[in-house]
Amino acid sequence: MREPDRRHALHGARALVIFARDMAAMRRFYEDILGFPLRRELSPDWIEYRVGDNTLALARPSRTAADAPTPEGSASLQLAFKVSAPEVDRCDPDGNLLEVFGEI
Repeated sequence: MREPDRRHALHGARALVIFARDMAAMRRFYEDILGFPLRRELSPDWIEYRVGDNTLALARPSRTAADAPTPEGSASLQLAFKVSAPEVDRCDPDGNLLEVFGEI
């Protein structure tokens, strides 16, 4: 039997998280310069904007999954994809962590 086509496990990008060291400056840029409408502010460390059908979030970098300080020069963004629940564990053959996103 043929393995399912994994390309169909993803149903689109739902959220983009940009890690911001200077939250006030980033907020001014996205609100005042780009004019993105504020969706919600969950805390001073997490702000969300509505960009079409997607969410752009600004977040202060903190710790990695291993509870170690975020390495200098590490990636400054996070992507979240809408996926079918049964497909989540099979999406990445290298075992990379995937975020399962749900509207709350």
